[in-house]
Amino acid sequence: MIPYATVEEASIALGRDLTWLETLWFDYSATKSDYYLYCHNILFLFLIFSLVPLPLVFIELSRSTSHWFDRYKIQPKVKNSSSDMFCCYKDVMKMFLLVVGPLQLVSYPSIQMIEIRSGLPLPSLMEIVAQLVVYFLVEDYTNYWVHRFFHCKWGYEKIHHIHHEYTAPIGYAAPYAHWAEVLLLGIPTFLGPAIAPGHMITFWLWIALRQIEAIETHSGYDFPWTLTKYIPFYGGAEYHDYHHYVGGQSQSNFASVFTYCDYIYGTDKGYRFQKKLLQQIKESSKKSNKQIIRGEKFD
Repeated sequence: MIPYATVEEASIALGRDLTWLETLWFDYSATKSDYYLYCHNILFLFLIFSLVPLPLVFIELSRSTSHWFDRYKIQPKVKNSSSDMFCCYKDVMKMFLLVVGPLQLVSYPSIQMIEIRSGLPLPSLMEIVAQLVVYFLVEDYTNYWVHRFFHCKWGYEKIHHIHHEYTAPIGYAAPYAHWAEVLLLGIPTFLGPAIAPGHMITFWLWIALRQIEAIETHSGYDFPWTLTKYIPFYGGAEYHDYHHYVGGQSQSNFASVFTYCDYIYGTDKGYRFQKKLLQQIKESSKKSNKQIIRGEKFD
């Protein structure tokens, strides 16, 4: 909670006038407890899980009348009905109500322990970006090893096989998993803020962006206009889709966000081999088509 009664008191304490964003933050948060602010994550996660995959639902349903989006579908032979997607959403919401929501409610002491602050001044844009980069890198590296554990015989059979029920993933399937997996994967998500604690706003952004990224990589579509294609070493939907396509036998593409861990530890060889093979088949097909066209011209 902000320890100032008025904007004027806050300005005197900071030795300067508040920016308009700081004034907005003061007006909203001054009378609210840190616990109340932290629990905003429950609302954010609910909205993200519910609304962010919706455009993908409409795209998927449009494929029954038009094949225009088939060119971007990574596994075009797979089609999901509205009932399939709603069933997935229903299971995710059940997990949200029984596991994710309660976990958010009881995990506030950990936020106090690492000293996530909610007061003034607000962090600068550069501070927010720098901390988010750290969070993504830390989460990606630790998630890689947790994910590899889930693909050992015991981890897959007891826990991770539920997430792999979708061999052609959809947006709503990003958080679709065993409750134990949801809890364990919370550790990599928490480690970044624990190492480089920041402001509550940065923490909100981190939780929101991480879930949006997960939905994108489980979208089942490889859109050429996706802005994340400009992020160095970013995996994306096509990269993670291969992991689901191979399924329980997959020992490839474990990373959650970037590709460097799989490259360093040699767990992207199957993916790179398949990609090279598909490229060769594509080039061979183009050559064959050209030869046929030339033959028709001479005839």
